Amino acid sequence: MRAPQASLAALSKALGVTLPAKPKTSATKDGRTALWLGPDEWLIIDEAGNDPLADCAKVTALHSAVGISHRNAGISVAGPAAAVTVNSGCPQDLSLEAFPVGAASRTILGKSEIVLLRTAADAFRVECWRSFSDYVFTLLSEAAGDAAN
Repeated sequence: MRAPQASLAALSKALGVTLPAKPKTSATKDGRTALWLGPDEWLIIDEAGNDPLADCAKVTALHSAVGISHRNAGISVAGPAAAVTVNSGCPQDLSLEAFPVGAASRTILGKSEIVLLRTAADAFRVECWRSFSDYVFTLLSEAAGDAAN
């Protein structure tokens, strides 16, 4: 979703979650998560089965919302070696100090662009294009195996 600053209050109200305004942050409420991707760009993830596009359609404030659920795949990486596993292909500092719970960013994993969300101290959500999901999943699976040894 893209929107100017002046539209954030109306969109936040319609979505039921306050759209974060700071880089590398996210906000979650009632199964819906908003990730800051840029000064006027957010990724909205709804795990409660609701339709964020329908909610945005009710807003008259200037914005652009496009459904990408068929384009993206979400992969959960959790456990004591989650950060090591993701770092096997991601150059970003994933220490809790640099990337705390709730942190979100657009980055790379191997040769794929991903959106990364830290959901817990030992858990991440990796969003990638569905066409790259086999590659990303295989890379993460192999890295998890290496981290376990």
